[in-house]
Amino acid sequence: MDDSAAPANPFVRLEVAGGVGTIRLDRPPVNAMNALMQDQLRAVALEAGTRDDVRAVVIYGGTRSFAAGADVKEMAAMTQADMAVRAVPLQAAFTAVAQIPKPVVAAITGYALGGGCELALAADVRFCADGAKLGQPEILLGVIPGAGGTQRLARLVGPARAKELVFTGRMVESDEALRIGLVDKLTPVGEVYNAAFEWAGQFARGPAAALRAAKEVIDRGLASDLAAGLVAEREAFVALFGTEDRTVGMTSFIESGPGKADFRGR
Repeated sequence: MDDSAAPANPFVRLEVAGGVGTIRLDRPPVNAMNALMQDQLRAVALEAGTRDDVRAVVIYGGTRSFAAGADVKEMAAMTQADMAVRAVPLQAAFTAVAQIPKPVVAAITGYALGGGCELALAADVRFCADGAKLGQPEILLGVIPGAGGTQRLARLVGPARAKELVFTGRMVESDEALRIGLVDKLTPVGEVYNAAFEWAGQFARGPAAALRAAKEVIDRGLASDLAAGLVAEREAFVALFGTEDRTVGMTSFIESGPGKADFRGR
């Protein structure tokens, strides 16, 4: 997206503090994701991925709602030809989040439905406030998830459970979401962002190249067979022996024990 054309009050912005970048969704009242918001999400995700002062990322929609889905009024006005054009940048926005080469955590409050659930699925881990609701209700509109929901959900919770959720379009309460592995941690409503920020903050001075390699190799392995995944792992493992952080980490381990290295991010 051309920065010169960016709105004065963007629906998605990047806020950086202490090495953690927060991708903040801000389209009241419930962060319904229209086309402009999707394009802004992609731009902000690409920015977070390339900025040296961002070492980990939190995705947050505020205290009321993570994202209640796509803007249905906007979609209802589209023809099949319109959506054939729009579906490419729609998926690209969520793929850009999934491909941020840094640890990413979603801090979920209120509703994470449709595109909101798909956005949460694009994160590496999901922290969820008590009482939040997640789901893929697209079937109730006569369509299916179109921004990764059928693919990332099945990989996360298994194909049978993913099919049940997509077929019914039902909402999943926070406790069930934790039980089935859709989210990774439950917190009181007022604590979910701080918990997510704290989790992300542990990587602010971590070995950036190793973290990037670990994420890439895990994701590539999930999209291929075991043999190909092992090749990718081996190649990344060898490459990391050329980094400064490898020298720092191993020297620190020998001299001071584990967990005390002062990584440089190089």
